[in-house]
Amino acid sequence: MIRVAIAGGSGYAGGELLRLLLAHPDAEVAQVTSERLAGKFVHRTHPNLRGLTRLRYVSLSELSSCDVVFSCLPHGASARHIDPFLANAERVVDLGADFRLGDAGEYERFYGEPHPRPDLLGRFVYGIPEVNREALRTSLVACAGCNATASVLALRPLFLEQVEKSVVIEVKVGSSEAGNRASEASHHPERSGATRSYKPTGHRHQAEIRAVLGGTGAGTTGAGPGAPVCAIHLSATAVEMVRGILATCHVFVNRDIDEKELWKIYRRAYADEPFVRIVKERTGIHRYPDPKLLAGSNYCDIGFEKDPHAGRVVVMAAIDNLMKGAAGQAVQAFNIMHGLPERRALEFPGLHPA
Repeated sequence: MIRVAIAGGSGYAGGELLRLLLAHPDAEVAQVTSERLAGKFVHRTHPNLRGLTRLRYVSLSELSSCDVVFSCLPHGASARHIDPFLANAERVVDLGADFRLGDAGEYERFYGEPHPRPDLLGRFVYGIPEVNREALRTSLVACAGCNATASVLALRPLFLEQVEKSVVIEVKVGSSEAGNRASEASHHPERSGATRSYKPTGHRHQAEIRAVLGGTGAGTTGAGPGAPVCAIHLSATAVEMVRGILATCHVFVNRDIDEKELWKIYRRAYADEPFVRIVKERTGIHRYPDPKLLAGSNYCDIGFEKDPHAGRVVVMAAIDNLMKGAAGQAVQAFNIMHGLPERRALEFPGLHPA
């Protein structure tokens, strides 16, 4: 049995991770930390787990020896606590942003401050299994950002074929992406019914997308030898949805490409991937990816369409931001690093209707 601890387990991603690991036949959740709720039962913040566990939150200072530490701490906190994590566990899986980028300059550019532990940059493997599967058999993993996960999975097959000239990505995201702390923006009268552009430029996940798809060529986050450099633009819009991301990617191509070739490109890239599904039907309301159908699951659904009137391919990718974009991705990486079946504890579909 693999003993695991969850640091910062009171948030939404931490709750999803706990839900998955409690049902994992090879994992034993030894500790879950929360500074604010130390001593309280974990079901106080995750009521869906009531009756499934009697775990109580502990302080980070009480963290004891285990096999894996999953960090669900806020931005900046994982870097501050990384030494105790490494002292207590051989392996660390960070669901936060601290170690996703291998370039300190890119980190400072997008996060507005120097990286607190630049000595560790490049030691963490970027955690999208479909990108870095073999490298994930390591001891340090930095899970990808949720918007970056959807965008990278949508675009990487085209980038590997070097057909892109420029890319514009629009992500529509649910409210859980902002976490469980209340704010003016999440106040119900302000959030309900809103379609709010909150980051039309400069989104932090753009740095990850650039790195993976070749914009910076940053170590293990790179898309591979010869990955082309092109303009990648990202905008983010909040919509009335709790879970989910829909990334709509407008790819301006450098040569003519038809639907038949698009099918070949995406089948070649994802035919053997357990959690990527091609969704492209001729008729019906579910002919394209829809994040609502993925709630609670680890799948990424991808669809595409060639614009017959312009040199543009539109690629759509849908995920549950708390699953394939966070906790599910972390468990998938956990399975890979331990040589377990990749689908273990993740084999369930989303709900319909929901």
